[in-house]
Amino acid sequence: MMNFLKTNKQVVLGILGGGQLAKMLANSAYQLGFNVSIIEKEKSSPAGDMTKQEFVGSWENEEILNQFLESCNIVTLENEFIDPEILDKVAEKRIIFPTAKTIRLIQDKYTQKDILRRAGIKVPDFRAINSVEDALEFAEEKSFPMLIKARKYGYDGYGNATVFSQEECISAIERFKQSNPYRQLMVEEFVDFSKELAVLVARNQSGELAIYPCVETIQYQHICHSVIAPAEISKELCKKALDAATNCVKAIEGVGIFGVELFLTKDNDVLVNEIAPRPHNSGHYTIEACYTSQFENCIRAVLNLPLGSAELIPPAAAMVNLLGTREGSGSPENIEKLLCHKKVWLHLYNKKVSRVGRKMGHITAFGNSQEEAFKLAQAAANAIVW
Repeated sequence: MMNFLKTNKQVVLGILGGGQLAKMLANSAYQLGFNVSIIEKEKSSPAGDMTKQEFVGSWENEEILNQFLESCNIVTLENEFIDPEILDKVAEKRIIFPTAKTIRLIQDKYTQKDILRRAGIKVPDFRAINSVEDALEFAEEKSFPMLIKARKYGYDGYGNATVFSQEECISAIERFKQSNPYRQLMVEEFVDFSKELAVLVARNQSGELAIYPCVETIQYQHICHSVIAPAEISKELCKKALDAATNCVKAIEGVGIFGVELFLTKDNDVLVNEIAPRPHNSGHYTIEACYTSQFENCIRAVLNLPLGSAELIPPAAAMVNLLGTREGSGSPENIEKLLCHKKVWLHLYNKKVSRVGRKMGHITAFGNSQEEAFKLAQAAANAIVW
């Protein structure tokens, strides 16, 4: 276990990916006095614009990947959609967290849930399927509705289908197979939840943990719209969520920051939905609202430094995503109106193009109550348009 600060080397953090998560990681790295190197498929990415060391091209291109690795001395990633074999190649030359082993465990949602269930963590019932008949057999046991899921590369609702009948089940599987006949699928029971929750857990190489408050996430059309911190649930349910999230990260021996998504069921049980092995949208509020942001603790964790406090500073905080409403320029309209809202923090991601539902930025606000914080953040968000 290496602590880079003891090597007297300038820390250069390499990030696989150049989107908004990499941008916010880079901000935290600079705040700590570190340098940053980015590899991204397209030039002038949100993070690439912030650093002199932007390598443009696919990380599957060995020449570009090697140039990137020569520029940095430790590597992390901003998304889990990277072939673990690429991460194995990275690990031959540089320390990388999360590791290829961790990504292999998480990337396949069936494998992920199987590991969690074996660790005694409550998850919705699920099964790998190889045919329509397998799915219908599960439906006969559990009843409709249920979810058909691609085992890999799904996000924000992409790769999932909620089906309410045998006909919809057959149609959904056919659609998945049309796009890729070899695509592996799974089926999962539908959870009639009362709230969606999330907990961030940072873990360094020494096993030290920093556990953030349990928050409520509000989703529209499978995209996170807003986050309320802390979640308005009982202390008992909060402890269940925190314990489940912590046990998830221990089960996969994760190093870095992990966003654990959970369901609060209508009969007051807590089930783990899935784990993201990276900074998470539910944790953007931590930049202002916690003593140490999720991004800073991610960097501390991969460098095996002591973790900072994850404690919430104000009584309550809220984050509202700024989502694209049309196809067009990445430059917002009415930004002056937004800036008239004095008690909020604005983050714009500097994306060049807006698309419907694309995350273009976010707003964070504090309050003496969750309701007050949310109203402040939402009012500011309503003032800006893409």
